[in-house]
Amino acid sequence: MVDGGGATDGMETVVDLRRSLVSHGCRELKQKAEDDGMRILGVDALAAVTSRNNVRKTARLASLDVFRGLSIAVMILVDNAGGVWPSINHSPWNGVTLADFVMPFFLFIVGVALALTYRRIHDKKVATLKAFGRAVKLCILGIILQGGYFHGLNDLTYGIDVQHIRWCGVLQRIAFAFLLVALCEIWAPRGPCHNIPEGTLGICKVYFVHWVVTAGIFITYLALLYGIYVPDWEFLPPSLSSNSTLIQASSALTVKCGLRGDTGPACNVVGYLDRNLLGINHLHPRPVYQRTPDCSMKSPDYGPLPPGSPNWCRAPFDPEGLLSSLSAVGSCFIGLHFGHVLVHYKDHYSRIQHWFWPALGLLTVGLVLHLFGMELNKPLYSFSYVCFMGGAAGLVLTSFYILVDVHGWRLPTLLFKWMGMNALLMYTLVACGILPAALKGFYWGSPDNNLVTWIIQHGPWHYFQGLKRHQTFGVQFGSGG
Repeated sequence: MVDGGGATDGMETVVDLRRSLVSHGCRELKQKAEDDGMRILGVDALAAVTSRNNVRKTARLASLDVFRGLSIAVMILVDNAGGVWPSINHSPWNGVTLADFVMPFFLFIVGVALALTYRRIHDKKVATLKAFGRAVKLCILGIILQGGYFHGLNDLTYGIDVQHIRWCGVLQRIAFAFLLVALCEIWAPRGPCHNIPEGTLGICKVYFVHWVVTAGIFITYLALLYGIYVPDWEFLPPSLSSNSTLIQASSALTVKCGLRGDTGPACNVVGYLDRNLLGINHLHPRPVYQRTPDCSMKSPDYGPLPPGSPNWCRAPFDPEGLLSSLSAVGSCFIGLHFGHVLVHYKDHYSRIQHWFWPALGLLTVGLVLHLFGMELNKPLYSFSYVCFMGGAAGLVLTSFYILVDVHGWRLPTLLFKWMGMNALLMYTLVACGILPAALKGFYWGSPDNNLVTWIIQHGPWHYFQGLKRHQTFGVQFGSGG
């Protein structure tokens, strides 16, 4: 959604994108590797070198824009069609669906863009102040958009009781990851980039400190997730939270825990820390686990509570909470590594080689961890989820790079590129419903007679609703509860 800022904004000059295979690189490839690589990509070597010399110096890395635009398009799709096809909506708990790819893809893209933005730092103090400024602006915008101030299409009022404002959200998480990774990129010492050691992990030695920080983040996350004791806890159902003290005392619901290392919806450390540090009134009031079979008679869709449903089904939970956001920084660091490859390796073959194998490895590690009990889980942002999604994002970027930047498939991806270049605007106006809500404010005769309502009732979503009973769409790994 955001690039990491700066005038570069994810741009690469022709010197970075289209330089010949051996000029000014941190590493030289043998002629045989060059020829083999060009044959693998289906590009004639002489034609490729000629095309590099003809690209304008202001050329953007088109594949990154296309990738960002695709992520925005998927977000809009699942936000609007998730109610029609629950199988593409966020997984109720363990496992991943189409919607669960969006957040890690955005964070990965931010990491790639940060490597491009801070490849040359003239003044570290100025760069630090700008990074803080961008993070603060994103947080403020996120609180306004997702804190509850705007009530959505079905309620055109606005404003919120600050006692119930939601502090966390998508933009806040991105701002947090952006700031931590940006500070690391600005201040962490680097090895000599002019002499990258041989081997697949050679570039990791140049950015050794970055990987130490990443490892420290995951060790802290895992130690807290599996080491903190979660006691029994009480909460008030949302409908009673503003009533009298007497009603509150008699209507409080209790959730039995008293254990460590649980990763279920009721007794995990992520929710425990958010309830105690942020306050339960400031969490998301409609968590995804309300669509599990324990909490919904229409699972995996929202529905009435089943008879004898557990108390935690009514409790708030934030999918962008504090501890899970710490783990989410890992997705941004993975993207940063892919951006470093982009900066230091100047030819197509080297870039693809240093992207494909790490991406495939991360994907494999994530699946193996899932099969051995550390399940893919977006609400907790589990370590297996970080690895799996980092690998998936790397493979998608590699594919777009081959299609768009190597083979020049610009026209078929033009819409995605435009969306990617205007990602924050698209997110604000469309994904957050600001534009539809504004249009719905204009009506004739009755507030129900407006353009948005007419499109919903008579447009493609009305047709899709008729197919809901007969079709499913999307893939889910793991269990939904």
